[in-house]
Amino acid sequence: MRSHPPLFLATLLCPGFQARGETIPQNYDYSYQLYQEDDDRIRVESHYIRGQIEINDATSFRFQWLRDSISGASPTGVLPGETQPFLSDVEDVRTGILGALSRQFGDHRMELEISRSTENDYISNGFALSDKFELNQKNTTVAYGVNYLDDTVSIPLLPEARKESYDLFAGVTQIIDKDTVFTANLTVGYANGYLNDPYKVVQRHEVVQVPDGIGGFTDLPVTNIYRENRPDSRLREVLQFEGKHYFQPVSGALDAVLRFGHDDYGITSETLQLEWRQEIGDHFQVIPFFRYYHQNAADFYMTTINDLALGTPDSAPNGAGPNYSADYRLSSLDAISLGLRLRYQFSDHVSTNACFERYSMSGSGSDSAPAQAYPDADIWTLGVSAQF
Repeated sequence: MRSHPPLFLATLLCPGFQARGETIPQNYDYSYQLYQEDDDRIRVESHYIRGQIEINDATSFRFQWLRDSISGASPTGVLPGETQPFLSDVEDVRTGILGALSRQFGDHRMELEISRSTENDYISNGFALSDKFELNQKNTTVAYGVNYLDDTVSIPLLPEARKESYDLFAGVTQIIDKDTVFTANLTVGYANGYLNDPYKVVQRHEVVQVPDGIGGFTDLPVTNIYRENRPDSRLREVLQFEGKHYFQPVSGALDAVLRFGHDDYGITSETLQLEWRQEIGDHFQVIPFFRYYHQNAADFYMTTINDLALGTPDSAPNGAGPNYSADYRLSSLDAISLGLRLRYQFSDHVSTNACFERYSMSGSGSDSAPAQAYPDADIWTLGVSAQF
């Protein structure tokens, strides 16, 4: 019984299935992913186990378990060539679990999702509630919902801090014809509390006076580092359009996604993603894909605070202005992914997939970080799925 907790839960929720000896439809999959940056900078190994159980015609349960292990070194925010370290060692393990129960109520399909994720210095608890229903002779699907996260952050040499995040989303999916589907989604998110990265710093060139040994003092130039200070709230909006079309003559399908993002940090982003799904025979799929992402820099992004009118920065920044961060992820940047996914269906019950993706990020314009800060990485994924 211990080896099949979701099935045990299903029989508790609907014991009549067990009594009648009927089969409960189930779907499970496992995947392994390796993210490896060039020069052995950051390495992340991830394991995922997912499952879904159709308890009855109206009710289903799905779950996910994940474990990520990260090691390597990440940019601190200091400029290369300074006396302070440009890279800082990173080592952590994240474990997460998610469970969701969905049920049909008339024309509405509602789902309640609960999640928890833990790291050495981070704990996140969340829930989400969503609903979707069909209109127009089931040619139109409307979906909407809310998501909430309550996070606790451990900060070196400081007390723990909290962060709360709220997301509202709404979307519509329209069947255009038998081969074409179009979807539009809008997400509005708000976060408040401790939004800094506790391991990112910003540098400043300063002068300190030291005794000169003959009764006086001499000026000594130094490079000091201080914790970054992002605003304590963030409002963001993401608008996404997706179109799928199946080309019958070549047994292939094109999936195109266009996404626009904006937040009150001053960041505006655009994403274009293209994926071609090519069927080869009855069991094999070849799926090449491409993704391009661009963003401008946050209003408070800066490589140093040399020119900022600021006294001694607070050792425990609380989001009050002036704000500053040298995190390359808030700079003006471009990112490109190219990849190939392969999928093979062994039988009606078992399939496997493999994927390779090459990821490259670079600075864009004058508000970018040093070139050494941006990662290039190989991403490998292997998975297997089983249906019963």
